[in-house]
Amino acid sequence: MAATHETAAESAISATGPRPAPGATPPRAPLIARAAAELVGTAALVAVVVGSGIQATELTNDVGLQLLANSLATVFGLGVLITLLGPVSGAHFNPAVTLAEWWTARRSDAGVTLREAAVYVPAQIIGAIAGAILADAMFGRPLVKWSTHDRSAGHLLLGEVVATAGLILLIFGLARTDRLRFAPVAVASYIGAAYWFTSSTSFANPAVTIGRAFTDSFAGIAPGSVAGFIGMQLVGVVVGLPLVALIFMPGRTAGDQPAA
Repeated sequence: MAATHETAAESAISATGPRPAPGATPPRAPLIARAAAELVGTAALVAVVVGSGIQATELTNDVGLQLLANSLATVFGLGVLITLLGPVSGAHFNPAVTLAEWWTARRSDAGVTLREAAVYVPAQIIGAIAGAILADAMFGRPLVKWSTHDRSAGHLLLGEVVATAGLILLIFGLARTDRLRFAPVAVASYIGAAYWFTSSTSFANPAVTIGRAFTDSFAGIAPGSVAGFIGMQLVGVVVGLPLVALIFMPGRTAGDQPAA
């Protein structure tokens, strides 16, 4: 669910080459610092999502108002986290984004390597679980109580494909057009909108999906629904990356034009 500001490494990529996003920042922070940023950022994001959901259900019985409060808190929290931690790790907070960046950058020096992705993804998952436990602890709830919120219906799975494909299109589209400086606002705004226009309320993040299974609250997801959601999120990545390549196809320069 996130991206960061444009970097020198990204601008060095050829106009016809892949444009990974969020990308790396030279000189790069030590891998341990980047992993810590991903862990803390994902934990904070899940704490915002779960905590605001709990708070909303304690303040009102109106489901519409509950969703509004939950989505607004997520928008503001995500924007702040991307702004703060983007310069350190790229502010992925999302295995789908990390794997998509690795795939697009695998033949270049920009973006995460396979080794770095193997560190990022566990850090994100651990952070997501810790964030859900922290949110429950802050509201005096059992630290771990599996969610009973079933989300296995087909239309919800379709919503996850749409939400994740749109997120990938946004992040990598910004990278291709040299506008990653707008990522904190753009990504947070997209997630806020996708809360409302997708049937699944836009998880769009395998780590967050796992973390939210650990809380039986407004934002929870039953463990039995987790695999389906993650599978559809990965399908969303597979759909989103070709859309990026198609829509943001580099144009030919004057030197590429055939001679008269």
